[in-house]
Amino acid sequence: MTMTPLPPPFGPLIDTHAHLEDDRLRANLSDVLAHARAAGVVQVVAIGTTAADSAEVVAIAGAHPGVFAAVGVQPNHVAEAVDGDWERIVELASRPRVAAIGETGLDRYWDRAPFDQQQDWFGRHLRLAHDLDLPVVIHCRDCEADVIAQLAALGRPVRGVLHSFTGTIDHAREFVALGLHISFAGMLTFKNKGLDALRAAAAVVPLDRLLVETDSPYLSPDPVRGRPNQPAHVAWTARKLAEVRGVSPDEIARATTANARRLFALPETDVI
Repeated sequence: MTMTPLPPPFGPLIDTHAHLEDDRLRANLSDVLAHARAAGVVQVVAIGTTAADSAEVVAIAGAHPGVFAAVGVQPNHVAEAVDGDWERIVELASRPRVAAIGETGLDRYWDRAPFDQQQDWFGRHLRLAHDLDLPVVIHCRDCEADVIAQLAALGRPVRGVLHSFTGTIDHAREFVALGLHISFAGMLTFKNKGLDALRAAAAVVPLDRLLVETDSPYLSPDPVRGRPNQPAHVAWTARKLAEVRGVSPDEIARATTANARRLFALPETDVI
């Protein structure tokens, strides 16, 4: 991977959602993590999307200080799951350095898995997270109302994060009311006028519920849009979040880092 220019460093920052097992990152992972540290990133949550990927991120977390894992089957992959995959997720969930369950959730944008099957697997992840007292990492694309309804039906607050949020102010308020944190990725920085509603939502999420992420290697923020994303680039998103909220980047760094450490139970001394 070609390393891209960094913003002026500030922080510390935590990238709460990166797919470090992806070949575009895994092939040069030591360099990727060093680049992240130079940008002020001190910790990364590596996210599983299948049973096999979840095993990979657990292994990566075990080999790299400052990296933690989330294990789960992403909704677009549930139709591919085979016998034993769910049991593997359950077993991985109790491994050292596993900080969350997911990513899980619902998706109406892609037609890769029957929706009722997505809902079934989402429910499994929610129960497992609750049973293990771990936060849940939730994927939601074009189905905010469906996710809200399934969470509300639980009848209890849900500890976790709505990752790569793309909804409205009203959606954000409903997710926060259900107990979730809201995480913003590179789309916040895109110049598209159609994303003004996303920036408006970012301006009103309570400070103690804000997180930032890259979703690496996807969703690279401006000014590195079009190149593979990496954890270092979370600094660009954090700077944009500060601009949208009218505060300093250092304030956003302090708040989002404290929120991530509290939500995922990340030790302050265990850093990249």
